[in-house]
Amino acid sequence: MLVTGASSGIGAATAELFAARGDSLVLCARSEDALEEVRGRCLEVGAARGAEADVVVTDVGDPAQVQAAVDHAVTRFGRLDVCVNVAGITAYGAHTDTPAEQFEQVVRVNLLGAAAVARSALTVFREQGEGTLVLVGSVLGRVAVPQMGAYVASKFGLRGLTRVLQQENRDLPRVRVTTVAPGSVRTGIYAKATGDGEAPASAPPPSTSPRTVARTIVRASLRPGREHDVDALGGLGNRALRAGYLLAPGAFDAAVGPLLRTFSLDPSDRE
Repeated sequence: MLVTGASSGIGAATAELFAARGDSLVLCARSEDALEEVRGRCLEVGAARGAEADVVVTDVGDPAQVQAAVDHAVTRFGRLDVCVNVAGITAYGAHTDTPAEQFEQVVRVNLLGAAAVARSALTVFREQGEGTLVLVGSVLGRVAVPQMGAYVASKFGLRGLTRVLQQENRDLPRVRVTTVAPGSVRTGIYAKATGDGEAPASAPPPSTSPRTVARTIVRASLRPGREHDVDALGGLGNRALRAGYLLAPGAFDAAVGPLLRTFSLDPSDRE
């Protein structure tokens, strides 16, 4: 199993669940120290089942580094069965206030990085005749919200790319592509956000834990469908958001900004 974004949050939780099953892992992210901590936890929870874990420092925005990580997995373990792309970043601010380099960075990691992971992993899967690619998207791949233009654009693009990959691999039924679309998740992505806009102090309610999303990812790797919604309400929250966005777009657009500001920002940050 290869997991990107494995140094924290959803990626780390996913790696630990795989390890608890006794799986062999390649953990990828930019921070070697954080990856080593996750590796230690994986080996601890998976010791009884013979889990193994390697660390490969990887920036998914660099296709050569992504290819090197996939090559390492195949060389080290003889094959690649599951590849999970979790790596992602965000930025806050109105589009006109977002510097081009910040917008491009978000798209480079979230969309072009996912495309690079998919390209390298699917090449291996097609040679093997089997394998599962799990791309972690977002409810914001279906619903737009203000102040997050780069993130929304990247996740809309990722959802489109996922459908294309599903179409292109229909000739090999055991090569499977699926996506997991979380709603609000309690991770460090808010604290690490870039941009001049006001990043939420916490995940907008109702939020769920990284481990809940990780459990859905593991299930998706075993029983892939086209798309798996996951949130604090069992996916109902995502579906309700999508319904409002599609059926009452004017009301949705009028309400979404004030609601996010009310429920996500620290009171001391509000005007």
